[in-house]
Amino acid sequence: MTAVIVFIVILGTLVFVHEAGHFFVARMNGIACEEFGLGFPPRVLGFYKDKKGKRRWVFGNKEINEKIKEKNETVYSLNIIPIGGFVKIKGENGDDRKANDSFASQSVFVRFKVLVAGVTMNFIIGALFFGFAFWLGLPEAIDDKEFAPNSKVQISVVVKNTPAADAKLQVGDTIVSAIKEEKEKRISKIKDLKEVTEDKGGQNVDFKILHPGEESSVVVSVMVRDKVDIPEGQGAIGVELLRTNFVKHGFFESMWMGVTTTSRIVVAIFEFLGDLIVRIFTPKTIETEVAGPVGIAVMTGQVTKMGMAFILQFAAMLSVNLAVINLLPLPALDGGRILFLIFEKIKGKPVSEKIENIVHTAGFIFLMSLMFLVTIKDFKTFEIFQKIKDLF
Repeated sequence: MTAVIVFIVILGTLVFVHEAGHFFVARMNGIACEEFGLGFPPRVLGFYKDKKGKRRWVFGNKEINEKIKEKNETVYSLNIIPIGGFVKIKGENGDDRKANDSFASQSVFVRFKVLVAGVTMNFIIGALFFGFAFWLGLPEAIDDKEFAPNSKVQISVVVKNTPAADAKLQVGDTIVSAIKEEKEKRISKIKDLKEVTEDKGGQNVDFKILHPGEESSVVVSVMVRDKVDIPEGQGAIGVELLRTNFVKHGFFESMWMGVTTTSRIVVAIFEFLGDLIVRIFTPKTIETEVAGPVGIAVMTGQVTKMGMAFILQFAAMLSVNLAVINLLPLPALDGGRILFLIFEKIKGKPVSEKIENIVHTAGFIFLMSLMFLVTIKDFKTFEIFQKIKDLF
């Protein structure tokens, strides 16, 4: 239940901040915003100012009394679906082009500022979340040669179809020790694990594993592969390892690290997308896993067990990814709308409202279909159907 609440709070915060960016920049540029809501309709309650400046409350999803409402006054609402929020900007769909306070009547530059404000807020909140995570303290990778008495050896990658995957090892696991004939060898460096698995090809080795968020370790038996059977780039059991040490940073240093980390991740995402496009048009197999809402919810449950710093780091990653995806020049996304602004600037006149709406509608249907397919894949990957079946 805790994981579900954390998932809703994270996703809701990221969407709400995105919409708030659109709202504040629109208002700063004199554009009327008819409603700004926390959560998605139907409305639970809301308020606005009447012509005398008095606050008026509206309960439920009934119509607002426009006769008594102050001109262009925003209705602030609380809605029943607790994920994110929305802003209803006057003229956002191309209507009211003759009204001075309409989005559609603004210059290309002003509309660009409003559209890009959402992703900008996601970048900012991502950098802040990263900063606070570094301030609270996170494990950081260190070299095997560094002196760090409290260091850990943790799994950073579990390769599919390997002994590690068969043994249900997972990213974030700490390899505490190896057990042999009732004797334990502490694993504090990566070389310790290599020594343990040396010349153990074809044999099982027992390890004490501490799962993320757990207080006590468990013994896991893992088969060690023969050297001749190990593919290039994979270890003897099929994991990639990091030696880590828990580090806290000063507040201002942490905030700067948040900015630089966000920048590096943006570059990495674009590099990944570029590689993905190249692979689509080449014979190479695309092995990248894409997680949808279900996958993100499952990962949220895993991260929740690891503490607040990890939750903030995870939320920051989602926020930066949301910003980059929204910037892509795809219909129905902010990037797609910005693309139409570029066409308008080049042509010297707006693209037909009818054509733009058709393109965005088609894009929305495509994105929803893609999300549906990814969700089905998530159900299969995380064995959701089987878990539901096991309840009965």
